[in-house]
This record gives sequence, structure tokens and C-alpha cells, in this order.
Amino acid sequence: MIPSALSHPVAEASIAPLSALPLDLVALLSLAHHPKAGAVVLFSGEVRDNSQGKAVDYLEYEAYPAMAIKMIHAIVAEAITRWKLTYAIAQHRTGKVQSGESAVVVITTSPHRAEAYAANRYIIDRIKHEAPIWKCEYFTDGTKEWGGNCNCQKQTGDANKHIYEFDHQHQTT
Repeated sequence: MIPSALSHPVAEASIAPLSALPLDLVALLSLAHHPKAGAVVLFSGEVRDNSQGKAVDYLEYEAYPAMAIKMIHAIVAEAITRWKLTYAIAQHRTGKVQSGESAVVVITTSPHRAEAYAANRYIIDRIKHEAPIWKCEYFTDGTKEWGGNCNCQKQTGDANKHIYEFDHQHQTT
């Protein structure tokens, strides 16, 4: 059989987990198609034009690259094993990201949808809550606010308590 773009091994793609360039969702999604996958789930975290009741001009993301890359690879590899995925990738923007642009993308594929959805949610929650990536929201009124990649603390009052908790004990069915 002649290999094609659609016949690649089970694993994480060789894409960089961090990108200073706009994320190309179509190109990333095209990597995910696999003959053993009956489900492809794409999550794209988009920059909203508002936050905390204020109009947002743009966001700026900074990361500790060596640690963030290592953590994202480990999170994706764990999800591939745990949910027996045929494919998984995660990529996060750094630098200036405009309203309407994608700041982070996670794509998971598996034979069935339950595993692809669960793994996708697990990956994005862990990246947002654990990876050393920080965002600064620049508002149209000229103010700005730095924070973690997750804003749960503003609602929970505790930096270690997240609104979107993931289940570490999850078992696939």
C-alpha cells in the first residue's frame, strides 16, 4: 500500500505545542483524519471581544517555553494512552491574539466519540490550569490585566479551585 496523508501512525503529531503565528485550524484538522478513527473532535479556544463586562481589544500570551512544551507533550501523551486515541494534538498561541482568532486548539480522534470528547476536554482543562502560559487582556479603554491562562480564581476565590474540574479517576467505558 502506498502511504498517503491519511495513513499516519497512532500518536501525537509533530507540530509545535506553542506558536507565535496564527493557528491554522484547517491544516491541523487535516492531520487528524485516520482510517481507524470514527470520531474527530476539535476544540478551538477563541478570543472574545469582551471580558468582565469590558470590551477587549486583544490578548497577549506569554509562556515559559521549555516547561510549557514539555507539559503539553506529557498531557497529550497521557490522554493518548488513557483513552486509546488514534491521534491527538494541542497547540497554543503566544504573542498578540486578536478578537475572533484561535488562542488554543486541541484535536483528538478515536474509534468512538465518547473517548474523543473526554480526552479533548481533559487535555484543554489541564493545559489551561497547569501549563505555564499567562495572558494579558488589553481592553479598549486602555487598561490591561494580567492573569493565568485560566480565570477561575476570579469566580472561585481560590487559585487552586477550578470551575471546570476534570476527573483524574475517569475510566473509559
